[in-house]
Amino acid sequence: MPAGLRLVQKVSATRAFAKVAPHFVPAMDRAVHRLTRGKVLLSARMLPGLILTARGAKSGLPRRTPLACMPEEGGEGGESWVLIGSNFGRPGHPAWTANLLANPDAEVNWRGADVPVRARLLTGEERAAAWEAALRFWPPYAAYQARVEREIRLFRLVPVPAPGARPDHNGGPPR
Repeated sequence: MPAGLRLVQKVSATRAFAKVAPHFVPAMDRAVHRLTRGKVLLSARMLPGLILTARGAKSGLPRRTPLACMPEEGGEGGESWVLIGSNFGRPGHPAWTANLLANPDAEVNWRGADVPVRARLLTGEERAAAWEAALRFWPPYAAYQARVEREIRLFRLVPVPAPGARPDHNGGPPR
């Protein structure tokens, strides 16, 4: 593992980072993402990232949230993503997790492409396996979990056909 990555992991596991990061990382990501027309997320230089657009649990309005993600190859429908509701190791669940619980149909912007997805909260053995993979992927998640009493929520996002998509009669996914 490169020394720079070890340093980033060490810093990101601190309480000081948890206090400061939620105020500048998402705002910076939103601005850069908008300026680059969806092609760049600065935080994705450390971890893969996407922009989640989910309907607000209370308002029903679209909420855009830049998030780190754990891409999974070859899942249902091709590529899927696991989102970790760590909230930087702060006490409450992040708002986007409540939005997905209330409205699991959402959209992600992944590498500049908009992809309709359906989110599913992971539980039991499936959650345990995804959590172990998440700890291998980004070890600071262990420090985040140790600081909070709540169980960090994990969601799997799976692509779904866009409304009005026509099935591909060659055996491929709908287009």
